[in-house]
Amino acid sequence: MMLRRYNRFFQQLRRAVTFFFWVSIGSCLLLRVLPPPTSMFMFYRHAEDLFNTPRVKSIDYQWVSSENISSYAKLAVIAGEDQLFFSHYGFDVTSILASIKHFQRGGQLRGASTISQQTAKNLFLTPSKSFIRKGLEVWFTVLLELFWDKARILEVYLNIAEFGDHLFGIEAASQHYYGISAKQLTPAQSAMLAATLPNPIHFKATQPSNYLIRRQQWILRQMRQLGTRQLDD
Repeated sequence: MMLRRYNRFFQQLRRAVTFFFWVSIGSCLLLRVLPPPTSMFMFYRHAEDLFNTPRVKSIDYQWVSSENISSYAKLAVIAGEDQLFFSHYGFDVTSILASIKHFQRGGQLRGASTISQQTAKNLFLTPSKSFIRKGLEVWFTVLLELFWDKARILEVYLNIAEFGDHLFGIEAASQHYYGISAKQLTPAQSAMLAATLPNPIHFKATQPSNYLIRRQQWILRQMRQLGTRQLDD
């Protein structure tokens, strides 16, 4: 009787894993060409509203194609978040090892997520922290790197990244903070928006702290060093 239950459990588990395998691959293939209508991070914000506030706030999310996003905005997030974006295959191994070594020496464990990882996390997962979620992040990152090109990953990332409270995507952020389209962003504006990305709820682009201004200036220096040639390759 017990053996039969175990067999039934493992059969159901195998079916669930197979279903997830094909659904995740199918989703990545579809979103390679279709704009994501939403993301798991947006769903997560709605869930937070349901449990923590008396009403659900609307999500400000506007998809724009890559040609309607300023090259400065693309360069700013690369400079601020992942300068090896075009040379790695989804994971910055050097940064990961450096973060682990820093932690072993008694420091705080630092994030080493690439733009590919952040895109996978924002699109398919929630911000909760667990080994299972990290494993799923690795899986979806591999799929994105396998089925999408770098330009598509960057395009989706800029469209679904959170730039403020219930504010998602570079177009919504540009309109909200500066009253212009994403295509019109200047280097300074792009660097300021990129500077908020580590914590867009805490950091305010319209009310920048001294730290945020220093980070913006650092990103601008990195942008000048990198140049737009990476985007043209």
